[in-house]
This record gives sequence, structure tokens and C-alpha cells, in this order.
Amino acid sequence: MHDRDRRRVRPRRRRAGRGPRRSYARSAADESLEDYSLRYAPHSFRRWSPLAVASTALGGIAYLADYAIGAGIVMSYGFTNALAAILAAAVVIFLTGIPIARACAANGVDMDLLTRGSGFGYFGSTLTSLVYASFTFIFFALEGSIMAQAFHAVLHIPLPVGYLLTTLIVIPIVFKGMSWIARVQAWTQPIWILGLVLPFVVLAVHSPGVFGSFAHFGGVHGAGSGFSVLGFGLGTGVALSLIAQIGEQADYLRFMPQRTPQNARRWDVAVLAAGPGWVVIGALKQLGGALLAFAALGAVGEARALEPIAPYVESLRPWLGAAALPVAGLFVVVSQVKINSTNAYSGSLSWSNFFSRLTHRHPGRVWYIFLNCGVALLLMEMNMFSALGSLLGFYSNVAIAWIGAVTADLVINKPLGLSPKHIEFKRAYLHAVNPAGFGAMCVAAAASIAAFFGWFGSYAEAFSPFIALLLAMVLSPVIARATKGRYYLARPNPEADVLDVTETRGCTVCEGSFEVPDTAHCPFHRGTICSLCCSLDADCHDSCTRGAAAGPVALGMPTVPS
Repeated sequence: MHDRDRRRVRPRRRRAGRGPRRSYARSAADESLEDYSLRYAPHSFRRWSPLAVASTALGGIAYLADYAIGAGIVMSYGFTNALAAILAAAVVIFLTGIPIARACAANGVDMDLLTRGSGFGYFGSTLTSLVYASFTFIFFALEGSIMAQAFHAVLHIPLPVGYLLTTLIVIPIVFKGMSWIARVQAWTQPIWILGLVLPFVVLAVHSPGVFGSFAHFGGVHGAGSGFSVLGFGLGTGVALSLIAQIGEQADYLRFMPQRTPQNARRWDVAVLAAGPGWVVIGALKQLGGALLAFAALGAVGEARALEPIAPYVESLRPWLGAAALPVAGLFVVVSQVKINSTNAYSGSLSWSNFFSRLTHRHPGRVWYIFLNCGVALLLMEMNMFSALGSLLGFYSNVAIAWIGAVTADLVINKPLGLSPKHIEFKRAYLHAVNPAGFGAMCVAAAASIAAFFGWFGSYAEAFSPFIALLLAMVLSPVIARATKGRYYLARPNPEADVLDVTETRGCTVCEGSFEVPDTAHCPFHRGTICSLCCSLDADCHDSCTRGAAAGPVALGMPTVPS
């Protein structure tokens, strides 16, 4: 939104036949804070270079939960099973992330808007907003717990107080959105890269034999050094809990500039690196965290080996001595500020989407920062870090069913013509629920959760995330074909193929100026309406789509508009 359009916060008198002009809270009307939290990111706002967007997105993978996850898998199932599980999960996450990253970057939409137009429908994606929000506050809590452990180790701050501090630190950064987060990620990147590499250099020089010993480690629970199908499956389930991270990457990728012949190569590399490419670094961090935990196991014990700061300190002692503890503390704090800024930011976006559809109100993205951080703080105070493996194993079943259904629509349904070629995210053209994606996700998640709790035997329990992925990707095209795609569009969008997407239209409700992809024709308000005003309208009762013809509408075939 341009600066001149922020005048819409001033109310005006009722206009005949159109209702009152919509006004917003100051924070909701200020896109320097709002970052288009509920809408398409216009080209006028995508002023960063592909490299700048990619660097900011990759700054969000600085988290140390990877260390704890990798260490937990190795301690439970041994090196061989852990290596196979981490690599298998990385392959799945990478392949499913490619189409999602490209779709978000090309269309200027976040994960929620992409989900709406990828077989879930307008209200169908409400559940996935909640799933995504839970991802952000679960991992905020995990990362915050790790930072609090560092505060306790270095400054002897009690953990409950440390939890509060870790929460308060990131709020001012996230308040200003993409502009401030980009600066923080850029400023802290050199320190983080140096801190990431240093302990492994020390190990390689001081204790090179630890690498060979690690490759024969059989875990601390008698798993053994050989390969176990059950151990591999259970370990993969934990690692796959990170699959929803692509949503956080997409929150930045939507600001990627338009792909042109001049920047095509840089654009493709940046999207690949900042989208699915995060998992390459993530898998290496999981293995690296497991290595540090193994090297420190004798000195700190199993429980503390799962806390990233303790193994990190032990790895630095041969070179830094007493200085190892403050250096480790600095690295942990920098890492956790980088990732929890992303967690809080993405959480504010997902909560905004969730509540706007339920309440038809939007007080502003910034208010949901406090909600997301508050829930995360509660989880930290409940010591959720101690239940890390079980929590992530359960969560992965729901997350992978969601991602699998979205991926199936992008790589199967759209190429086969089972769904529209474009990503339609506006309420004015969508059914409330589309069974192709939403139904596939619900069935896949329910079956995999039942398997996770042992209803179908030990092997199904171990491989429950794969059940979720397979069912979601099979059911989405099956349901789309069975329903003939009729639930993708409630009415045709005559401007879906407009070539000049930077052309602007005035919204008849808020009187702002918006690019064509962010607008729709509204028969209730007798004119053009922006996607945000459309989402928040509680008076129209979906009159533009209620009773709309089904069938050929879904694929954009000629039909009579409602």
C-alpha cells in the first residue's frame, strides 16, 4: 500500500448503497508494520534484490533446535539410523519445498494464501493457519528454552526468568516487520557463521579421532550401531517435524522481486537456496549437533548433552579455556534471536489470518506478536523441552499431511488440469471448503495419527509421517478428479490472466489503491474491492459466491457468473 492510501483510517459518512467506508486501527493501516499480513505482496513493495531476500530468509535457519533434534535422534537410535533418518527427511523436505517456494515467490503470497488456492478453500485453510501458528510457537518455545539455558549457564539467571527475557528480546525487532528483521539478520550473520564453524574446527584439530568413533556410536539406549528399520522410521518422524519450516521461508520469499529475463538465473538460485535449500544446512546442523553431543557425552552426561550449549562449551575448551562459556553464550543468543525473530514474525502472520476469518476483524499484525510470544512463553514455563522427541514426532504427522496436500496440487493437479493454473486466494472467488486439499489433509492426518499411537502395529507407528505424505499426495488428485475440480472456484475470475499485474484499481470500500491481483469485483458493494476488505466484510454473507455454478467454473471454462 502506498503512503497516500493510509488516509483510509479516517471514517467517512455512509454512501448510498455502499455502506460505511472501512477504517482500520493505525497499526493495521501502516504497511511498514503490517507487511501485507493478510494480502498479496504487491510489486511496489518488493523492493529488495533476490540476494537480499534470500539472505534474510536463510538468516531464519540459525536455530539450535537442530542440534537438540540431531542429538536426540542419535542418542536414541544410534549413528547409522540417525544418518539415514536425517538424510531421508531432508530429501522429502527439499522435494516438497521446491514447488511451494517457487509458487510463493512468483505470486507474492505467503503459505496461508497459497494453501487457500491449492485445494483448501477459504475457510478450509483456517485449520492450516492454526497448524502453522502452532509450528511457530512450538519452535519459539524450543529455541527460547535453549537461549534461557545459555543465560542460566553464563549469567546464572534462573530458567523461568530466562524464558521471559528470551521472549521480550525479540518483540521490538519483529514489531517493525521485514525491514528491521532484514537488518538484524544481515548484521548478525558474520558472528553466526564464525560461531557455527568454530567448534568443528577445534574438534578436527584437537580430537580428530572423535569423528571415526561417532560413526560407530550405537546410542545410549542399546539401539546398536547397525541399521534398524524401526529406528530409522522413528528418527525420520522427528526430523520431518521441521517440514513446516518452508512456511517461514515463504513469508520472506513472497517479497522476491518479479522474475525477468535479466534476473532469471539469480532469482532461481535465490529461491532454491532460501526455499528448500534451508534443509541442506539444517541436516548438516542436525548431524553436527549430534557429533558435539557425542563428543561431550562423557563430560556432561546424556541430559545435558541434549542442551546445545553444554556440548558447544566442551568443544571450545581446548582452545578457549575459561572463555569458552561466554563465547558459547554469545553464539547461542545470536542464533536464537535470529530464529525467534522469524518465529514471532511468521506466527503473527498466521494468527492474523486465522482470526480475521473467524471474527471479520483485523486489529493489526503487531498485536498477534504478543499472542504468539505469550503462548510460547507458557510452553517454556511448562518445560516442554523435556518432551521434545514425542512432541515433534506427533506434530510431524499433521504438518506433513498439510504440506503433502499443497504439494500434490502444485505438481499433480495443476499440470494435469485438475485445478486452475493460477493461485486464487481471494474470498470473492473461493468456496468455503475444497475437499480436494482439505479433505486429503484431514484423512491423511487422522490415519497417520492413529498409526502414530500404535493402532496399526509398530511398523506403521514408526512410519506414520510417510503414511501422511503418501495419503495426502494420492488423495488430493483423486478427490479433485472425482469432484471434477468444481470446488476450486465458486465463480470465474475474469482477471486471473491479466498480464500487467502492476496495474492498480481503487477499492470501493476503503478507497485505497491496489494492484489487480489483490482485487476482486464485488456485486454487493457494486465495484472493485481489495482482498482485505473482502476478507473482513461480515455484511455481504458471501452473496457473490453463494449458489454459484459448479463444474466448469473450477477450470475457468465459460460459464454464467453468479
